[in-house]
Amino acid sequence: MNSKTPLVAAGLMVLAGASFATVNVALQTATMKLGMPSSSAVFWQYATALAFSVPWLLRAGLGSMATNRLGLHLLRIVFAVVGVQLWGAGLASVQIWQAIALVMTSPFFVIIGARLLLGERVGFARWAATVFGFAGAMIILEPWSQGFQYTVLLPLAAAAFWAGASLITKKLTATEPAATVTVYLLLLLTPVNLGLAAFDGLVVPSGMALVAIAVTGLFTVAANYCLTLAYAKADAAFIQPFDHLKLPLNVLFGFLAFAYMPTGPFWVGALMIVAASLYVMHDERRRDTRERAAGDDAAVAAKA
Repeated sequence: MNSKTPLVAAGLMVLAGASFATVNVALQTATMKLGMPSSSAVFWQYATALAFSVPWLLRAGLGSMATNRLGLHLLRIVFAVVGVQLWGAGLASVQIWQAIALVMTSPFFVIIGARLLLGERVGFARWAATVFGFAGAMIILEPWSQGFQYTVLLPLAAAAFWAGASLITKKLTATEPAATVTVYLLLLLTPVNLGLAAFDGLVVPSGMALVAIAVTGLFTVAANYCLTLAYAKADAAFIQPFDHLKLPLNVLFGFLAFAYMPTGPFWVGALMIVAASLYVMHDERRRDTRERAAGDDAAVAAKA
């Protein structure tokens, strides 16, 4: 591997974070600022992203849709759709800096789901990190304050559903090619979002709302493309910490676009979430290393 490849991968992760921050600013512009219903904005965002993805879908071909686990694909779509709808509704009512910090609790929901749904062993340290991370979320939410509104829980709920989608993806990728998992998501997400938007009174964007939606679709594709390239060029253990840069990037973009400035408690809570998330990631890497070592020892013993 070229020695510069990890640095390129890190740069791609930063670009992905900046692209996601651009998506969030554009989505909040369309909803909170221009009054577009979040269900319509989310539908048009992913419809536009699907349009930009057509060349890739054509290359993947119908063969990529062959599967024996259609039910699991459909269940994943349900979790993903609810997640994106909650996220869109959250950005329509919650400032970007608060929403992005709360959605970063998703790894902690994954830990809970892995224990309850998959029966995976979760040690004390991981439980402690999960509690610590959620404590950081409570500091950001400030449910004890007089200004607390339940709409701030929407990004937290989105994190929970995206965690569910991640767990299902983990089960699918154990037997399904990555292309199959991606194709089903792209093809099914948009029509389901269309149904929800139509039920809510589908709004066709125009003027500045149309520009904002076009930006969300384009940068959704760009962000995911950068992520794919980053993971292809370096180990996940190396590049994953760079994913946490999406927090300051979203704060910066929110400030530049809307002059949003986080309150004091935000930084304490955000640091707690990031620290807990980094620990979980570090523990996951140690587990993988131990499992690979155990597998290599078993292989050597089998040959002896």
